[in-house]
Amino acid sequence: MAHTIQLNTKPPVEIHQAHWQRIILLIVLAYEGLGCLLGGMLLVIASDGRLMDMPVDLMHGAFPDFIVPGIILFALGILNAIAFIAVLRKNSADWLLAAMAMGGLLIWFWVEIAILSELHWLHAMWGIPVVLGAMMVIPMIPIKAWQQTLLISGILASLLYAAINVIVAMQWPVYNVASQTVSELSAINAPTRMLWIVLCTPYTLLMMAFSWGVVKAAHSNRRLRVTGVLLLAYSALGIFWPFAPMHLREVLAAGGSTFSDTIHLTLGAVTEVIYFIALGFAAAALGKQFRIYSIATLVVLCIFGALTFIDAPNVSKNLPTPFIGIWERINIGVFLLWVIVLAVILLRKKHLAEEAQHIL
Repeated sequence: MAHTIQLNTKPPVEIHQAHWQRIILLIVLAYEGLGCLLGGMLLVIASDGRLMDMPVDLMHGAFPDFIVPGIILFALGILNAIAFIAVLRKNSADWLLAAMAMGGLLIWFWVEIAILSELHWLHAMWGIPVVLGAMMVIPMIPIKAWQQTLLISGILASLLYAAINVIVAMQWPVYNVASQTVSELSAINAPTRMLWIVLCTPYTLLMMAFSWGVVKAAHSNRRLRVTGVLLLAYSALGIFWPFAPMHLREVLAAGGSTFSDTIHLTLGAVTEVIYFIALGFAAAALGKQFRIYSIATLVVLCIFGALTFIDAPNVSKNLPTPFIGIWERINIGVFLLWVIVLAVILLRKKHLAEEAQHIL
C-alpha cells in the first residue's frame, strides 16, 4: 500500500531585517537589559533611592518609595534578556518579544517623564537607544501583524485619551470636570500642562498609525482611502497643539486673547472640519449600519458642539460655565467611540476577507 507523504508547504514568515539591523537590536537589548536589571535591583535593595542618588521626592507622591518602580524595572530587564536570546537564536517569536521589550521601555520612559514633569540627560542616554531599537524591530514584524497593529492603534489611542482626561484632571485639585474645558488642563501656567503634553504625545502617534492603517485597509475603496488621509491630517495637527496653548480663563478675562489663544481656537476649528469630512467619507465607504451610526454620531456632535459654543464666550470672560466640561467631554467620548467602532469594523472585514481567501 502506497502511503502519501504530506509535506508542510507553508512558506516561512518573510523577514526584511538586515543583518546590521539585527546586530544593533541585540546591542540595544543587551544595553537596556543590563541597565534595567542593575537599576531595578538597586531600587529594590534601597527603596529610598540612596544607592542611585535619587530622592523619593522626585516622584511627586506617585509612589511612597522605589520598591514598585524597582520591581517593574527589573521585570523589564528580564523581558529584554529573553528578547535578546530570542533575537540571537532567530526564534519565530523574536519580533514579538523584541517589540514587547522596546514597547515596555518606551512606556516606562513616558510614564517616568510624566511623573517627574521634566527631562533629564539620563533620558537621552537610555531613551535614544530604545527609539533606535524600536526602529530596528519594525522590519521584523510580519505584514499581517503589522496591518492589524495599525488598526488596533486606533482602539488604544481612544482608550488612552479617555484615561488621560481622568488621570490629568485628578492631578489638579481645584479643577472642575463639569465646568472647565479640556483645553484648560494644558493652558499656559496650568499645573497639569507638562503632564498633559507628555501623556498626549503617544495618543497623537497612535492616531497617526491608525490613520495609516485605514489607508492601507482601503485597497480599492477610494472613499475609505480618503477617510484615512483625512484622519492622518487630523492626527498630524496634534503635533502643533503644544505650541498653541490657551491662557487660563482668569488671564483671558484680564488681558484678552493673545496670538497663541487665536491659533489654539483655529486649530480646534480646522480639526473639527477635517473630522466631519472624514466621518462623511467613512459613512459613504462602509455599510448601511455604519452609515446610520455615523449619522447618529454627527447629530450628537452637532447638538453638544452647539451647547459648547454657546458657553465658550463665558470662558474668556471668566463667567460661570457650569456644564461646558460635560458638553465637551460628551463630544470627545462620541468621537473616541466612533474611532473604536471604525477600527473594529476594518479589523473584522479584514478577518472575513482572509477567511474567504483561505476557503477559496
